[in-house]
Amino acid sequence: VEKYRPQALSELVSHRDILSTVQRFISEDRLPHLLLYGPPGTGKTSTILACARQLYREREFGSMVLELNASDDRGIDIVRGPILSFASTRTIFKKGFKLVILDEADAMTQDAQNALRRVIEKFTENTRFCLICNYLSKIIPALQSRCTRFRFGPLTPELMVPRLQHVIQEEGVDVTEDGMKALVTLSSGDMRRALNILQSTSMAFGKVTEENVYTCTGHPLKSDIANILDWMLNQDFSTAYRKIMELKTLKGLALQDILTEIHLFVHRGGERLCLQMILERPNFPLAFTECFLLSTVDFPPSIRIQLLIKLADIEYRLAAGTSEKIQLSSLIAAFQVTRDLVVAEA
Repeated sequence: VEKYRPQALSELVSHRDILSTVQRFISEDRLPHLLLYGPPGTGKTSTILACARQLYREREFGSMVLELNASDDRGIDIVRGPILSFASTRTIFKKGFKLVILDEADAMTQDAQNALRRVIEKFTENTRFCLICNYLSKIIPALQSRCTRFRFGPLTPELMVPRLQHVIQEEGVDVTEDGMKALVTLSSGDMRRALNILQSTSMAFGKVTEENVYTCTGHPLKSDIANILDWMLNQDFSTAYRKIMELKTLKGLALQDILTEIHLFVHRGGERLCLQMILERPNFPLAFTECFLLSTVDFPPSIRIQLLIKLADIEYRLAAGTSEKIQLSSLIAAFQVTRDLVVAEA
């Protein structure tokens, strides 16, 4: 992850509109205080570090940039002490401003954020502040109004794939096409997570295929979810319960993950998914079983609504820390009741 961290603004793969705005600020020497927020692994820290490298030469870096992370103490005393003294002193031979980077700013206490308000205002002449956080709501409104805000959204697959391919090429990793799709799907827009999964899978298995990626992350395979759905809809209660428990024990699956995957199947509807699977994997022996199965998951709207409410209840109870066995019974029961309703309607 650190080896391939972008060093310059031109190397960053996403958020072109934000980067071009920041680039213009720098070139016109009018950089405001910045607040970068968004989910992890979307390039917030890389962006500001690339800006700092563009603004200062290597030997000036230490005297012109103060970077404080969540691992550093950033209570009210640090704001009144080191941050204040850094911001208030000018450098003799260098014109321009200093840069204070506060990474993971949402972990700062309310008091520290309040103390920062005056510091930011008072020393704007010779210091710029950049706050980086995951949750904008944890930054007090007074600080938000003093900064120019930029939201870094999750990365799209079109942006992630070329960068991943560059890393794969440099490292000489063997990755199949479905392996690449699995990496992008499981990382859900987080570049750091994608690289970590790629590295751990290639070290564990040598070859990065879809099955290896899912196994390495402990995520249920699509074929396993298809089997679970098949059992819940086509077997009697005790057989379905026994088979799912065996699969859970064998593969070490968490009910939470199974529930999330099943929700996607139920939520999207069957035919479209079925078609996509056959197009993606024409030689896959399970494709036809999945096709038959997935078309049965396309329930009438009224019944699907009831089923989704049930799934939501089960997830809520799991989050509250209830027994997985009882919730699994509840999940199977929900599907069996749904099946009987579909049959009755037909």
